[in-house]
Amino acid sequence: SSAILVITKNNKTKFYQTDLTNKRIGTQNGSTHQKYLMDKYPKMTIRSYDSYQNAMLDLKNSRIDGIFGDTAVVNQWIKTDNSLITIGDKIIDPNYFGTGLGIAIRKDNLVLVQKLNKALISIKQDGTYQMIYQKWFNNSVE
Repeated sequence: SSAILVITKNNKTKFYQTDLTNKRIGTQNGSTHQKYLMDKYPKMTIRSYDSYQNAMLDLKNSRIDGIFGDTAVVNQWIKTDNSLITIGDKIIDPNYFGTGLGIAIRKDNLVLVQKLNKALISIKQDGTYQMIYQKWFNNSVE
């Protein structure tokens, strides 16, 4: 899992990721994204929201300069809203965002583990896994 910063296209010319101290960045309250910003950018103005939808309203109305969120989620916003762009590189930090994606199941359900592993091998071999990954977890951000 990774995180990235999204801004509006009309804000691009005045936005420099290296200087976040003067920016108002929105994120979801109680999230790992909020914790990351608080720890890594203590001088940044962080606005915490109960939902990303509320942060998006403030971004669109210029009450914040950007939103820091999950890369997969941000990519979906960009696909449906051409006024948004990402800025900077995606942030991969296992201390905050884990080491990847996974499927949670009860550890005593060995039959399901075997079926899932078999299915994953199958969809990786026939290309379905890559198509799903590109649609929902695409790492290339424009």
